[in-house]
Amino acid sequence: MLVLSRKKDQKLLIGENVTITVLEIKGSQVRLGITAPNQVPVHREEIVSLEKTT
Repeated sequence: MLVLSRKKDQKLLIGENVTITVLEIKGSQVRLGITAPNQVPVHREEIVSLEKTT
């Protein structure tokens, strides 16, 4: 696992088409903005896990 530190407004690039931007940091919560092509699925892990159990 690659572990990175980012500050507000800094970005991560994944491949050529996916950008993750740190929008806000409040306490233990981080708001992320994700820009990706429509054909790239983006899901929250807890939702995928919940769907697998139902």
